[in-house]
Amino acid sequence: MSEYMIIDGIKAEINGEKNVLELARKVGIEIPAFCYDPDLSIYGACRMCMFEDERGRLDAACSTIPKAGMVIKTNTAKLRKYRKMILELLLANHCRDCTTCHMSGKCKLQEFAYKFNIENVRFPNNSCSLSSDQSSYSIVRTPSKCILCGKCVRMCNEIQSVGAIDYAFRGSKMKISTAFDGDIANSPCVGCGQCAAVCPTGAITIRDDADLVWKAIGNPEIEVSVQVAPAVRVGLGEEFGFKEGENVMGKLITALREMGFDKVYDTNIGADLTIVEESNELIHRITKGGKLPMFTSCCPAWIRFAEDKYPELLDNISTCRSPMQMLASTIKATYTGEKKHIHVAIMPCSAKKDEARRDKFKDKDGNPLVDYVLSTQDVVRMIREHGIHFAQLEESLPDVPFKEYTGASVIFGASGGVMEAALRTAVETITGEKLGDVEFKEVRGMEGVKEAEYDVKGLKVKVAVVSGLKNASIICDKVKAGEADYQFIEIMSCPGGCVNGGGQPFVDAFTRSAVDYKGLRASGLYNTDADMSSRKSHENSAVMELYNNFFGEIGGHKAHELLHTHYEPKKK
Repeated sequence: MSEYMIIDGIKAEINGEKNVLELARKVGIEIPAFCYDPDLSIYGACRMCMFEDERGRLDAACSTIPKAGMVIKTNTAKLRKYRKMILELLLANHCRDCTTCHMSGKCKLQEFAYKFNIENVRFPNNSCSLSSDQSSYSIVRTPSKCILCGKCVRMCNEIQSVGAIDYAFRGSKMKISTAFDGDIANSPCVGCGQCAAVCPTGAITIRDDADLVWKAIGNPEIEVSVQVAPAVRVGLGEEFGFKEGENVMGKLITALREMGFDKVYDTNIGADLTIVEESNELIHRITKGGKLPMFTSCCPAWIRFAEDKYPELLDNISTCRSPMQMLASTIKATYTGEKKHIHVAIMPCSAKKDEARRDKFKDKDGNPLVDYVLSTQDVVRMIREHGIHFAQLEESLPDVPFKEYTGASVIFGASGGVMEAALRTAVETITGEKLGDVEFKEVRGMEGVKEAEYDVKGLKVKVAVVSGLKNASIICDKVKAGEADYQFIEIMSCPGGCVNGGGQPFVDAFTRSAVDYKGLRASGLYNTDADMSSRKSHENSAVMELYNNFFGEIGGHKAHELLHTHYEPKKK
């Protein structure tokens, strides 16, 4: 027999909802909240989600379990007065430079202040004395915009297991801080940007390098090329009215050309190149007795995490550079133009901004192979700034010679995509036979840890796919203890993979609980893969032509020089 509670006179059936807040939203009642997120633990700090019971008592909807027979109200005169007071107090301690904030229009504090008609704040503003922390290449911290909801702390500790930030001090002096109140760049932060992805205000944002890119585009003496990562094409469209997960790559290429980029390339060819090298490395390690299990190396936040917390496993990480760096290295090495060349990468990932600045990814003159990294959010702002009507654009194709790609490269943006792409090539290489079915669906999905085992002509290959750095810690600890018998492990720092990267469009907590946005974005990539005529990286004729005319043999000397690297423990 079904159980119900009454919310604002509406009969709400209880069906496993973990709190009153979720049940209310299921029946179309949105209770305001700052600190709640369905992926994080319940904190109950903001007190915006209070409800009133039949006796006039107030309680928090986020921390109250639904019970049959409960009768509550969520929008009484008492609650409206209470919420307005909370908002005034928050605004009194908040930098209100909304017009220059990256979160303007998406800020929950701004939204609720408008919703509850806050026209005047009776208390003096005392927030502007706090300076911003711009020490990181990946994120910017602006403490004067923090409302102490704690989402960033819980994300960093519970989901990512990094522990770069936490609460410091007490009472009115409380704030979110690093150890000893130092710069974020000198903390264990790996730049994944998941803290920014859940911040409801502009207290933590992704660093924006758009002004530097505009300057390069506007200089007639500079040729500017750009590459676009797989996950960007299924995230960007949401900002322009397209359905979640819809592939808008064709329109984005047109927009980039209108903005002034001279050459537009697809990072997918870099992903195909990565698979050709990585599968070759995996086969060599398995058959020749190399270090196993082999970890993927595409995710820069995972690399930073391993350098800091698992230095003993660095030899297990593939020496392959990320697709971004492989393509950038190839573009710079084959550039024959007379102008100065600037290369830009559009990524779903905030950690790519840090990766681009690493010394190991610079040329012999000390210049970065990727001069600037733009997040998906950065490009959205640039498109709007240029006055482009994105939805009305015609579709166009990338420039040659870095135009051709396969379905295997497209799925890199989803958790399990790198693994599946590598398996497609490795299995065919080992067996010498064409795969009848190229889909390895066992490694797909949004689960934090997925395992599968395959029999490749008598060779047992056990693999694991991991997303979220807390899950990575669990797997790494098993490997260290000798309790894991995997041969190949894919690790992505962001839960769900690059489709949920820190640089992707902001998704608020209500949407997180109501829409499977990660799954929809991933589905967009898998649908594109299914429509491709070629779905295996080693079938990319453009990649094979690069080997024939430039790199030489797969895994050879020149390929190692331009497409591989090694990692060292983080200096303490």
